[in-house]
Amino acid sequence: MAETAMAQVIDAIDIETFVVCSSEAEGKKIILQIMQEMGLKDTDIVFLQYTGPGVRVRARGYIHRPGSHYGWLQGNKRVG
Repeated sequence: MAETAMAQVIDAIDIETFVVCSSEAEGKKIILQIMQEMGLKDTDIVFLQYTGPGVRVRARGYIHRPGSHYGWLQGNKRVG
């Protein structure tokens, strides 16, 4: 078994939430900060829609981008 649960992630982690903010730009800034605080540094905004009191947002934090070095492929380790 892998040393951490995060080592089992093949590609990315998506976070979808509603963020209270005063503009689309502020919402984007907040979700990127949240992702950074969670340790997800390579992040894309997949969806962002400003409505009423904030934004509905989906952000993707990449653990491994396509074609990158996959930690779960090292040696004879198996997933699962």
